[in-house]
Amino acid sequence: MADAIYVIDDDLDLAQSLARLFGRHGLEAHAFADPAGLPSVQRGGEGGLCIVTDIMLGDDNGFDVAQSIRAWAPSAAVLFMTAWPHTADAVDAIRRHGGIDYLEKPIDEERLLRSVSEGLVWSRERTLAARAIERLSAREREVLGLVADGKSSKAIANVLGLSLKTVEDHRAAIRAKTGAHLLEDYVRLWRAL
Repeated sequence: MADAIYVIDDDLDLAQSLARLFGRHGLEAHAFADPAGLPSVQRGGEGGLCIVTDIMLGDDNGFDVAQSIRAWAPSAAVLFMTAWPHTADAVDAIRRHGGIDYLEKPIDEERLLRSVSEGLVWSRERTLAARAIERLSAREREVLGLVADGKSSKAIANVLGLSLKTVEDHRAAIRAKTGAHLLEDYVRLWRAL
């Protein structure tokens, strides 16, 4: 499935203008004045999903919208935009609400396109990692977490009360199911979990 971008702004003209900008760059984009319409357009597949949302949405708060989006689309990348920038909001947007970027209006189109591109890549990678993790057993997930934490097979065996051979078997199963070979692969998968 193709990537998609959902633009949410209570100024529908602005949302549609940004959607057209993305369209001119070959990206599928949809404009919404009300975040309530988003759950009806849930997506499946392996394409990335990027949400570009205003922080002030009439009676709604863009941060609350981001939290609800995470409930039905945990792999969606979220970019926040605002006409009333505050340092505290910028920090919250990134640290507390998992935003990819915090953009001030009027929007710098080049920065927006760059951030959305990064968000779509992030979303696709997260979606693929989450699907790979779904194939793992509960014990394999435990082993994955310990490997991602930098523990050796011997240390994992001690922590879980398993034989070294059993841990090596679990690691082989993780590699076969996810394609993870390097420590960074394990860390990336664990973060997606």
